[in-house]
Amino acid sequence: MHTLSIVIPALNEAPNLSTVMASVPVAELAAAGWQTEILVVDNASTDDTAEVARALGARVVSQPERGYGNAYLAGFEAAKGDVIATGDADCTYPFDALPQLLGTLVERDIEFLTTDRLRRDNRAAMKRSHTLANHALSALSRLLFRNGLRDSQSGMWIFRRHVWHGLDVRSTGMAFSQEIKNAATQAGYRFLEVPIEYRQRGGEVKLNALPDGMANLRQLFEHRLRRSAGPGADRAALPTQRKFESA
Repeated sequence: MHTLSIVIPALNEAPNLSTVMASVPVAELAAAGWQTEILVVDNASTDDTAEVARALGARVVSQPERGYGNAYLAGFEAAKGDVIATGDADCTYPFDALPQLLGTLVERDIEFLTTDRLRRDNRAAMKRSHTLANHALSALSRLLFRNGLRDSQSGMWIFRRHVWHGLDVRSTGMAFSQEIKNAATQAGYRFLEVPIEYRQRGGEVKLNALPDGMANLRQLFEHRLRRSAGPGADRAALPTQRKFESA
């Protein structure tokens, strides 16, 4: 039996949690051999996010320091699964696709699988300004890190636990998403990007477009200039590490 931890950061997402939790196909995952735990990281919510998550069967991790990256740092520390999957608590990511995504991870022997939301049939789910910003940041990320990823900002990733222990990821905010992808590909882990359906957000948009975009831009250059460090730093030189860019 494989073990899976689904880590979901949440800031004032109580109204969305029942929909998000219901979309996780726990029975289908069990039939496919996955023992699943769902962790909701309460990122200092002022509503009853934590209480609702517990009532719905999630394990709640408290992270009082706000920030997208901070939430994931706490969630990954608490996760028990051999494989970790992520996605937001705002109804945008297709948790119901996890059986297929995990099948791809196993069948193709991938260590880090990320997802691409920037397809034409997903355009209605994202504001045009956000779409343009995502394309621009992703293009710059590809230029700097040469990994071919189409969507550097996607928040749905599936990876093996050992990958996280081999990365040096420092972002505490929204830049965490691009940093974990670029760190994993630079470290030489076997990676794959696959397209997914992206859905309309439920509730209030929390992205601060300009400050978050500028922070992401700055982080890209800082990361590119950073010296490789940590257990995964020398993996890029290993001839046995294959890189898969898209599917």
